[in-house]
Amino acid sequence: MPLVVVGISVLILLLLMTRLKLNGFAALLLVAVGVAVVQGIPVAEIPDVLSEGIGGQIGDTMLVIGLGAMVGRIMGDSGAAQRIAGKMLDAFGQRGVQVAMVATSMLIGVTMFYEVAFIIIVPIAFTLVRVTRANLLWVGLPMSIALSTMHSFLPPHPGPTAVAATFHASVGLTLFYGLFIAVPIGAFIALLWPRLPFVRAMSPSVPKGLVSEREFTDEEMPGLGWSLLVALFPVVLIAGAAVVDMADSDETPLLHTIAFLGSAPVALLLTLCLAVWAFGPRIGRSLADVSASCTSAAQAMAMILLVIGAGGAFKNVLVEGGISDYIKDVTGGWSVSPIILAWLIAVILRIALGSATVAVVTASGVVLPLVAGGGVSPEIMVLAVSCGSIAFSHVNDPGFWLFKEYFNLSVTQAIKVRTSYTTVLSVLGLGGVLIMEQIVDGIGL
Repeated sequence: MPLVVVGISVLILLLLMTRLKLNGFAALLLVAVGVAVVQGIPVAEIPDVLSEGIGGQIGDTMLVIGLGAMVGRIMGDSGAAQRIAGKMLDAFGQRGVQVAMVATSMLIGVTMFYEVAFIIIVPIAFTLVRVTRANLLWVGLPMSIALSTMHSFLPPHPGPTAVAATFHASVGLTLFYGLFIAVPIGAFIALLWPRLPFVRAMSPSVPKGLVSEREFTDEEMPGLGWSLLVALFPVVLIAGAAVVDMADSDETPLLHTIAFLGSAPVALLLTLCLAVWAFGPRIGRSLADVSASCTSAAQAMAMILLVIGAGGAFKNVLVEGGISDYIKDVTGGWSVSPIILAWLIAVILRIALGSATVAVVTASGVVLPLVAGGGVSPEIMVLAVSCGSIAFSHVNDPGFWLFKEYFNLSVTQAIKVRTSYTTVLSVLGLGGVLIMEQIVDGIGL
């Protein structure tokens, strides 16, 4: 039974990494090969399946993570990250750091992918940890939870947008409904989770090489204006392109140009160029010093990228092994509320496959006849599927490894923190969707 294979593979992976202390990259590849063999993928094709999984995952994330890490390190080594962190402390106070992180993450995360927004904001979180001497999870976890909520629940992120297209739902109306669910639920979990005893018992350190250890004087730091300009520059480009795309679907050269400039790799590349000048020659730092910052960031990212790529290989083996097709066949005849069925299928696919985007796209195909049959708003159904896709993030989810590596956690710790918060977000999201359905039906929308 395919789901049994998934369960056993996850247990073996945990054993390899926790008991035998095998490197995550090697462990993921070994388990992926084993699953491929058990699922009947021809031996001659397994290397290609692994390569496609690694290539697809790294292709999506390497440019974003690599460029983002370089921008973050340049900001840290110049004092710009400390300048922003200091102003956040002045505005919110040390007690309000979490609120500041949640508000910032939600504003940025509405239009930006989880990984992109994470890479942009995390240097500020690291600097706040160093300045305040607070626990890394106390500052960083609210950021991650808020970004996870925005990315999984709302368009224009890829999963919800793809489902909206399948269901012929209004992207704007889906976003409008979704904000009433995502903002309160995301903020509640983001502020609650760092206070839970099992989270407070963890005290991870900031990973080496991703943040400057130096504390700058006020005179040494660049001005707040330049610091914010560089930090927000990719946000403006990416968010602006997303808004224009939602507002105007006509194919014109101007829109193509805006889409190009607003793509995450291009926006971050332009930001890197701006950061190199603004925090290099403009303030008297040599290009050699700035280049050293970029090199240091790239070295620190090497293992993180390898592990994320191996996670992509594991995910691709599960997809190519026919597990998603099996789940579609099993759940196709279930007689359940359309909203709950849509959510549940997305949850099962997410657990089995790891990829939230694959989960929502596959689930949307299964429940499309229910939407076509009427009775439930297509926008509500989009949110139901999207909420299901965030549940149970674990070792077959490349985003799990990004979270684990940046917050310097063991596999067991990452499961306790990330798997638990994503699951609770999903369940509360389903409750919010059911309530929203009653409201929409009640007012006749």
